[in-house]
Amino acid sequence: MLDRLSADVFFRHLFRVMSLSSVLALASILVFVCVQGAGPFMFPTAKGIRVVPERVEEITVNGEVYKNHTTFINIPPDTSLISIQYVAGGRSGSLEIAVNNAEKDPEEILEFTGNDEGEITYPQAYTFTVSCYPGPLPGLSSRIHILLPERPYNFFRFIGGLEWRPSYNKLYGILPMIVGTVVVSFAAILLGLPLALLSAVFLAEFVPPKPAALIRSGIELLAGIPSVVYGFFGLMVIVPWVKNSFGVASGNGLLAAAMVLGVMILPTVIIIAESSIRAVPLSIREASLSLGASKMQTAWAAALPHARSGVMAGVILGISRAVGETMALILVAGNSPQLVRSLTGSIRTLTATIALEMGYAEGRHSEMLFSIGVVLFVLILSLNGSILFMRRETRQ
Repeated sequence: MLDRLSADVFFRHLFRVMSLSSVLALASILVFVCVQGAGPFMFPTAKGIRVVPERVEEITVNGEVYKNHTTFINIPPDTSLISIQYVAGGRSGSLEIAVNNAEKDPEEILEFTGNDEGEITYPQAYTFTVSCYPGPLPGLSSRIHILLPERPYNFFRFIGGLEWRPSYNKLYGILPMIVGTVVVSFAAILLGLPLALLSAVFLAEFVPPKPAALIRSGIELLAGIPSVVYGFFGLMVIVPWVKNSFGVASGNGLLAAAMVLGVMILPTVIIIAESSIRAVPLSIREASLSLGASKMQTAWAAALPHARSGVMAGVILGISRAVGETMALILVAGNSPQLVRSLTGSIRTLTATIALEMGYAEGRHSEMLFSIGVVLFVLILSLNGSILFMRRETRQ
């Protein structure tokens, strides 16, 4: 058995190791996300052209034979001619592709010079697809994909771009999502903060202890409700109300999203603000009352100002909750990646973009979603830092 001194030393070192491990794990996650997010602006997607056969039994690329190959076949960057022979569905064919490495327009880099290339489609930028043999279903056809390397994307086009088209034309402008995130977050704060402060003051100053404890428990339960439940409530109640009240084609938009977020941040702000107000020393209230102030005046002019620090902490957590919310907004915001132009217009936030597209994104598209995560992290830090700066200036 360890004596008390040895146990204290053991647990002190254990807590240090656990704390250090937590910090290192958090730092590793941040470094990983930042590296992934910075990649699209520093490196191309590949060193050269890549060929990907799909349901092709045998393919020969510049003299090298591949059988039942399903992964990338890398072409050297300085190659000027790609010669392909293939066998698909019991039929053989060939492709001759001239490569103009000096051309910048992806539609002009490749020139199919062979006479047996089959049907060539150009479904998206930087990708050519050759249909070799039709299958029983469209998804079972034999194809050869020629993937061009995407150059590093311009960071300022990413931040200030107005178009988000990751599949077609490879446009990654996130300014509409940034604006949508900031606007809906501040709208939710404007709607929810006054009600939260009134509720906190009422619970802390005017409700007897036992009923206040019961109400506080209910508010804490509201804080634990999953966000998708709030989103479903907004979809079934708030969205139809917005649609009928404003006479719009769809109620999914900024107003519905702000109302849902305003309700969602209420429990967080109320709990923290109410705890801060209750922690104000009784002597401050007694001094205010002794000077002839009423109970209402004491609550607003004495107790609430002394709890300003805790109230601001609740506001910061509420803004962070609003900026980082995902599932509820996916259900009620409309999710259109365009600048919001009206109170009922459709919006899309940064978190919704990541959640909606991460499941099928690949290549540069997937890297750009990591970049959105970095922007979201910086945005939350900036908003919280601005609030803390304003609090410090107000205190001075």
